[in-house]
Amino acid sequence: MNPKNPVRKNPSREVCEQIIRRILFTELSEHGKNSHFKQASDFMGYFESLYPASDGLTKQVQRAVKALQMPKDENGYFIPNKTALQLKQEQELSRLFQQSSSSLQDLSGCEPVFLQLDAAFMDHAIYLFEQCDTFRNSFQVLVKCSGGLLFYTRKKEQLLVLLENLLK
Repeated sequence: MNPKNPVRKNPSREVCEQIIRRILFTELSEHGKNSHFKQASDFMGYFESLYPASDGLTKQVQRAVKALQMPKDENGYFIPNKTALQLKQEQELSRLFQQSSSSLQDLSGCEPVFLQLDAAFMDHAIYLFEQCDTFRNSFQVLVKCSGGLLFYTRKKEQLLVLLENLLK
């Protein structure tokens, strides 16, 4: 073997997997998503710059891509930071949100109000609060928790007055 021109053998599948992950995570950090890599051949330019081009190198890269089991987005690009199960769960949530009247609500302006209540009455109380016109716009969130109900409201004084009138 000539020390000036060492022959580099093909990388192992594990090394290929690490390189592919590094390439894809760099793509994510720089561009926010993968918009270049759809299949094993898309990585070959990088591998061929490090190792001599050969059928063995191509097969090793193909094996590595297959072993990573990366899901693909709707355009066919690899998603390196999610499993197929995670992607399926997110798609199901997205469908659910689209079918319902879902929206994000900023709660930074809300204040908590805690109503101490026996556990046996909490579920029915939540149902009544959600159905009652008097309370309809007086809170943003109502949560059952240990020892009672927790309201988050932008109208704390109004909610306190309504609750105090019921407690009398």
